[in-house]
Amino acid sequence: MIINKKNIQVFFVGLKKIFNDALKRSEGQWQKVAMKVPSNTSTEDYTWLDDFPRMRKWIGDKFVKALAAFKYSITNDDWETTIEVDRNHLDDDQTGQYALKAKSAGRAAADLPSDIVFELVNNAFKNTCYDGQYFFDDDHPQATGTASNKGKKELSCASLAKAKASFGAAKQQMRRFTDSEGRPLDIRPTVLLVPPELEDTANALMTVERFEDGTTNIYRNSAEVVVEPRLTSPTAWFLLDTTREVMPFIYQERKAPKLVEQTDPEADDVFMRRKYKFGAEARAAGGYGFWQLAFGSTGEEAV
Repeated sequence: MIINKKNIQVFFVGLKKIFNDALKRSEGQWQKVAMKVPSNTSTEDYTWLDDFPRMRKWIGDKFVKALAAFKYSITNDDWETTIEVDRNHLDDDQTGQYALKAKSAGRAAADLPSDIVFELVNNAFKNTCYDGQYFFDDDHPQATGTASNKGKKELSCASLAKAKASFGAAKQQMRRFTDSEGRPLDIRPTVLLVPPELEDTANALMTVERFEDGTTNIYRNSAEVVVEPRLTSPTAWFLLDTTREVMPFIYQERKAPKLVEQTDPEADDVFMRRKYKFGAEARAAGGYGFWQLAFGSTGEEAV
């Protein structure tokens, strides 16, 4: 390739198309468990997560509910992946490797929401949410008392009794969640999120007519199984209500992934090191929605 401004621009236009094609074609599972919230500033305030909105009978003046003293905000982070292009490779027409790298960069950019969201899930037993408690915790404030969305039982499909002690207990616990005034929230768990190690157990629990001991499977087809390799614990499993506009987890996007490039032949890197650069940049972050929409078990205790 003759190294001039026009040819360099043509080369990078081609890389940009490859990047964008890979970005569009890559789909993750994060949208099954999280909601995308657009961001217009560096930090977004989520104080509104104080409570579920509910209708009430209108008698006299309208009742205006004040927000509780919870403070919860999510600050956007900067993300990038950068690739160098050696000028000698352009000069010698050794450019095939950069098409693969552009495709990989596009895939990495597309994976960013999944990376952020499932890292939230991995850390949900030790990261706090809007009420100041761990997202999965034993004592979330609820009405006049507390409620738990955390368990320790292993997921089991060995028998009806063991399924009740794990999946059934979690489902029942979620259905008992109330708002701050003690009214039922009508939580309906729809997604069973598991790591690859629990894929067979979860699929059996949701599909077989009878358990291993011959008892009837009353939980058949009651939730969608989502298997996610980014989950780091081989025993932890999660039950989620994803039927509402607000989801258990938040993917906050300030700037979607975009290809950027440094192609000026007069740039210091080109002059001193023969290196052009291209890559992806983004601004985004993750956080926790309503804890009432999720139940997490560490799976460390046998049933």
